[in-house]
Parts: sequence; structure tokens; C-alpha cells
Amino acid sequence: MQATGFLGTAAPRAADTTLLLEMGMGVGLLAGAWLARAGRIRIHAACQAFMVILNLSLIILTMLPSFHRQVLPKLPGRIARPYFALATTHAALGGLAELMGLYILLAAGTKLLPEKFRITRFKFWMRSLLLLWWIVLFLGMATYARWYVVLR
Repeated sequence: MQATGFLGTAAPRAADTTLLLEMGMGVGLLAGAWLARAGRIRIHAACQAFMVILNLSLIILTMLPSFHRQVLPKLPGRIARPYFALATTHAALGGLAELMGLYILLAAGTKLLPEKFRITRFKFWMRSLLLLWWIVLFLGMATYARWYVVLR
């Protein structure tokens, strides 16, 4: 049995916690972008790496199980319904954003990849990912609202 949430919706505690952590990570990613603009590259890299790893943890621990339980069994038959369409779009774009984040960590922050796979246009990739991440965050908030906010 799932514990009741604390945000005053029908959401379980895990969904409320995930929502707040994701919103905090959105702010953290903007702070990381500011650090890069301020020339604080090492702190920027640590901040963004932490956000990508924390997000991966939340995906594995809360989002994938929820998607597998609540959405996947009903696809593709109900994809046109907002409940399923929002969650599926959020999952697809969120997966892409996480993969891009992991790629940037490897390609820009390590020497694990061969030279030809490393990033040279840092600003383009990082700004594109930040934009995508915010789109995914808004889709996640919309999914939360559609799933758990009961209109009276």
C-alpha cells in the first residue's frame, strides 16, 4: 500500500516527493547554467552531473515503475486519451533528455569516449538539453496534474 501524499492531491507520497525534487532540479539546472556563464566551470560541471544522476535515480526508482504499472499495459489502444498521451510523451522526451544528459557527461566530462564522439560545441548541446529538460519538466507537472489533481 502506498503512503498518502502531502501536497493535498490524490497522489502517493512518492509522486509528491518526485514532483518536488524534479522542480528543484529544474532550478538547480538553471543555477548550473548561471555558473557556466559566470565562468565557474568546475562547479557547473559538478552541479549538472549531480542533477543528471539524481534524475536517473528518480526515473529508475519511481517513474519507470509507475509508467509500467499505470500506462504501459493500456498502450497503444488508449494513447489518444490525455491520461496516457501526456505520460507517454513525458516518458519519451524525458528518456531522450536523460540519455542526452548522460552523453554530455561522458562526452564533455570524461575521456571515456573516443575523441570523435566527444563534444566540441558545448553551448549548443547544453542549451538544447536545458530547453528540452524544461519542456519535460512541464510535461511531468501536467502529467501529475492529470493523474492526481481532483477538480471539485
